[in-house]
Amino acid sequence: MVEAARRYQRVTQVGLMRRSAPLSKEASDLVRAGEIGKVTAVRSFHIQNEWPKGIGNPPDEDSPAGFDWEAWLGPAPRVRYNRNRSFYRFRWFYDYSGGQVTNFGTHYLDFAHWALGQDAPLAVTAMGGKLCIEDNREVPDTLESLWTYPGGALVTFSQFNTNAAPAGLRSPTVEVRGTKGTLYLTWNGYEVVAGNPGDKVFPALTPLDRSLSREYESGRHAAIEPRKAEGKDSTPLHARNFLDCVRSRQKCNCDIETGHRSTSATLIANIAHKTKSYLEWDAQMERFTNNPGANKFLSYTYRSPYKLPEVA
Repeated sequence: MVEAARRYQRVTQVGLMRRSAPLSKEASDLVRAGEIGKVTAVRSFHIQNEWPKGIGNPPDEDSPAGFDWEAWLGPAPRVRYNRNRSFYRFRWFYDYSGGQVTNFGTHYLDFAHWALGQDAPLAVTAMGGKLCIEDNREVPDTLESLWTYPGGALVTFSQFNTNAAPAGLRSPTVEVRGTKGTLYLTWNGYEVVAGNPGDKVFPALTPLDRSLSREYESGRHAAIEPRKAEGKDSTPLHARNFLDCVRSRQKCNCDIETGHRSTSATLIANIAHKTKSYLEWDAQMERFTNNPGANKFLSYTYRSPYKLPEVA
């Protein structure tokens, strides 16, 4: 798709809507400018309580009248119709989706790329599984994916679908943790807090801990000004940017290669999970360098008569 868009000079926009949100740009700009210090960790979360029945376990059956199940399956393997494999819930099945790490994780990894000024990880691993939800899903209900990026940043995606308690002190979608402070990204804004939360948050600190904490805060951990901003849903802005670029022929906020890079990061996490391995990634060659066997999962054979066309 990237090659075709370039060759035929097509205007493309991938639906990573935060790329058109002014506050998301503001948040990524301040991270790249070093306002929260050197970023050592970026955490992201998909937390939702689906226990115990999840999406249910409906039986296979004949497809509804007027629904072309054969066309819906496309190049994926032929199976009987199951309503959980169709609209929206197809995300729970590997033949059509990468699960929640590609569904939600791609949005979060895209912001991590933006804030870090990177477009690909150096390595990835993942652990988890379908641990307790009783439905016919194939994807995990609990998953931890972890990537390393140039510059030393550790990026994680935590999928908890068996308990909806918030993550830590806040329940953000993305947490960017720097040496001076932390940025919490939400759906429609962000919040920046200082790096040293102080004794009010951790009253059980020992005298030595408190002494060291004050020393760090007054020394190399200089205080930063907290800030918070909230805006509107960015989806209309993203659509507007696409339409404007159709007219101007300019590059969209999230063109096809930007979307491809952010999606690829999550796809290789699924391969790490499937192969139970730590995979080193060459983003230019788009190959794993330390596990040749894992490279076979980077593509699959289409079901006849479907085939992937070559770019002319």
